[in-house]
Amino acid sequence: MSSLDGREHTPVPPPILNPAGGANQVRVRAYNERLVLSLVRLYGALSKADIARRSGLSAQTVSVIMRVLEKEGLLSRGAPVRGRVGQPSIPMHLNPDAVYSFGLKMGRRSADLVLMDFVGRIRMQLHRTYAYPLPHEILAFVTSGIQEIESRLDDKQRSRIAGLGIAAPFELWNWAEEVGAPPGAMEVWRDVDLQADIAARVSHPVFLQNDATSACGAELVFGVGPSYPDFVYFFIGSFIGGGIVLNSAIFSGRTGTAGAIGPLPVRDRNGETKQLLEIASIFVLENMLRERGIDPEPLWYSADDWVDFGQPMEIWIQDTAKALAQAIVAAASIVDFSAAVIDGGFPHWVRSRVVQATIDEAAKLDLQGVVMPEIIEGAVGAQARAIGGASLPIFARYLTDQNVLFKEIDHAEGT
Repeated sequence: MSSLDGREHTPVPPPILNPAGGANQVRVRAYNERLVLSLVRLYGALSKADIARRSGLSAQTVSVIMRVLEKEGLLSRGAPVRGRVGQPSIPMHLNPDAVYSFGLKMGRRSADLVLMDFVGRIRMQLHRTYAYPLPHEILAFVTSGIQEIESRLDDKQRSRIAGLGIAAPFELWNWAEEVGAPPGAMEVWRDVDLQADIAARVSHPVFLQNDATSACGAELVFGVGPSYPDFVYFFIGSFIGGGIVLNSAIFSGRTGTAGAIGPLPVRDRNGETKQLLEIASIFVLENMLRERGIDPEPLWYSADDWVDFGQPMEIWIQDTAKALAQAIVAAASIVDFSAAVIDGGFPHWVRSRVVQATIDEAAKLDLQGVVMPEIIEGAVGAQARAIGGASLPIFARYLTDQNVLFKEIDHAEGT
């Protein structure tokens, strides 16, 4: 799944679900601990009885695991909840300060480095803009940025950093002309192994994932995912990207290109067929502003601080909505999605206008025979790519894959 080419990162091998006889009990225990942490993350706070019921583990096993996780500081006790009979139950929740992780979002116009806590909240953030990305500038930003953020942490906090997750578009040398890079300037990326180059310069494990896949994963885990097990996802960045979630798990397909919605053919306002990314991308708005003598730089200063550019912005929103409506109808004709989720690297008020305009445009199309999904706003926001990147080290070390988690819940509940 990808914003451009659909290529997927090398996934972390999943834990053993049904160890054969004589399997290493340490691995079994580690998996059960991941399962408990993942359940608590999903539901917010759970008692021992709740965890036993939802996981299928015995009450004794859950008690042992909870004691270990509490001792290690990964879980914290909530206030006792008294029922009608028996002892009060004590809800346990993730300790936000137990684990931290760096997330790097590298885009075609800007980069963000964030420090995220165990529950997905951004604690610190650094931002850098550029005309187009070059490897030496990205490496310098990451290394100096990590040093700067770590200088604000004490020794205990630094020891709790799980790693660095990178969310970046693949094949950056493609579409270089659209972002105004000089001819050949982006070719340098063909010989760059970003993950390895950064890993050689930092002291933390480094993970890499496509930027749109990361954003989709963040929405699945921290956004609307628990409410919509199947959705098509659109993230409007410099170039629009997306993803597909089926059965509460990211679906990448046979070659990893499922969800590469950027090249999807749609018609523009003149009836000409174009790729979705040629209409519903922020670089298109940037070019529209520049053509009208308006400085587009504020688009990249901060995703949360756009100004209303008036008529050109409204034209772009309407064009984007028309294209998105066509893309959603096409997707819904193939898969019975429960939702089409739209987010992007812009403020919430822009997202709201894009979503409402898309709903209006979809209503104008011929929908005979099509069961339309609910068209909704993403819940994670402009930092979805960085949050998704920062989630990679945490999931690799502490949590269970969403697909595995929901299978365990279904099994325990007998569904």
